[in-house]
Amino acid sequence: MNRRYRKTIIAGNWKMNMTATETKKFAEDMKKIMPRVKWCEVVICVPACNISTAMKAFKEPRIIVGAENVYFEPSGAFTGEMSAAMLADLGVKYVIVGHSERRQYFCETDQTVNKKVHAVLDAGMNPIICVGESLEQRETGITDDLIAMQVKSALFNVSAEKLRRCVIAYEPIWAIGTGKTATSEQAAEVCRNIRGVIRNLYGARVARGVTIQYGGSMNPKNAAELLAQADIDGGLIGGASLKPEQFLDIINAANGE
Repeated sequence: MNRRYRKTIIAGNWKMNMTATETKKFAEDMKKIMPRVKWCEVVICVPACNISTAMKAFKEPRIIVGAENVYFEPSGAFTGEMSAAMLADLGVKYVIVGHSERRQYFCETDQTVNKKVHAVLDAGMNPIICVGESLEQRETGITDDLIAMQVKSALFNVSAEKLRRCVIAYEPIWAIGTGKTATSEQAAEVCRNIRGVIRNLYGARVARGVTIQYGGSMNPKNAAELLAQADIDGGLIGGASLKPEQFLDIINAANGE
């Protein structure tokens, strides 16, 4: 982390977990144990049906509510989708865009990710843009080229001013939900390269202000070591964000002096 130049963000991604009732219970449990957060911002991205409940329940623990997905069209005959304006009207601040599960199971492409990034920014919210490689792609040696392409595609036509509201989350696909985690050196190298891509696009001053998260099975045991890396500015947390005590341990790792 480098708090001098950029914000540290710990964001939970609940995926398709938690009912509205369970969301209330989680918030109550977090309220009991949540410390005064000085050095990082805490976000939980919840299923769309839980957003209204979460907005009320998370006020006291001071957790910011985010969404897990958005559609890029402003309105129309797109049954089951939610527009950026709909999310913003509910009070959502962050939206996950381009998660590998959306790319894999719902056929999202670099082009649709870019459209979603613009929709989120135009609605005044902050996109958490996910990039990452499969194990086969890593073993083939194309990690850097692939992720550079994902970053460039996602940020196409995004101005330097709007980039300040973007978060990049490096999520190696081979480490999501598998229990495997990139070593701190592997994670740091990719995050450093991501910042290099942004530097080439926007210049050094802009690049040093962009928050880059790591999101491959960060947990209480490895959080401190990962967050100690200069170019890792937080985490996009999956399974551990569903358990208040584990999520708290990660928050404390980011919130320490």
